[in-house]
Amino acid sequence: MILDLHLHSELSDDSRAPVEAYLKILARKRAERPLDGIVLTEHRKFDLEADYRDLEDRYEVRILRGAEVESEYGHILVYGVNRDMLRRFDFADVRLPAQEVISEVERMGGIAAPCHPGRVNVGLCAHYEKKPPLEGVVAVEALNGGSKAAENERVGELMQTYGYFGFGGSDSHLVSFIGICATEFEDEIADEQGLVEALKGGRYRAVDFRTRG
Repeated sequence: MILDLHLHSELSDDSRAPVEAYLKILARKRAERPLDGIVLTEHRKFDLEADYRDLEDRYEVRILRGAEVESEYGHILVYGVNRDMLRRFDFADVRLPAQEVISEVERMGGIAAPCHPGRVNVGLCAHYEKKPPLEGVVAVEALNGGSKAAENERVGELMQTYGYFGFGGSDSHLVSFIGICATEFEDEIADEQGLVEALKGGRYRAVDFRTRG
């Protein structure tokens, strides 16, 4: 099963991409970007009431949700978001304590994974040069569609040093970028909780569809 784990719709303040527009692009590009689903990871917010089942049925694409939050160690993708997490953390806070996010999200049944860690100055790799490594990190974004090739390559060393699993996401803010990087899972994923368990299990790999053809 192939999922793009990192997308932003018009609900994020720096994107103007409607969710349905993403799905229309994907329907036309399935041959080159064979996604089974997407994960919407809006910046600094999560709406528990959002419902995309109608779009899922219409386009035959699984639509899951997470969030991208900000910390003193860089940006972190949170999957399996629930009411307990939203009560514990103000997702709008741009200086969330990274170690608390990693530990508490795991305790509350989710997983928090640093994204675009290879980016110069702001990524996890850069922060690890000046700060102690975070405890409890399971996976990081090994391929980010918005990062430079050298920045993505840098993540390989991070994963090898700390034993992190690596996933992929487009980090798309424009509809045309959907699925350029994604994650291929060995198992079927039906919902957000299934995604959490799969990410913890490590039976997946990051894939880059820009290299095809």
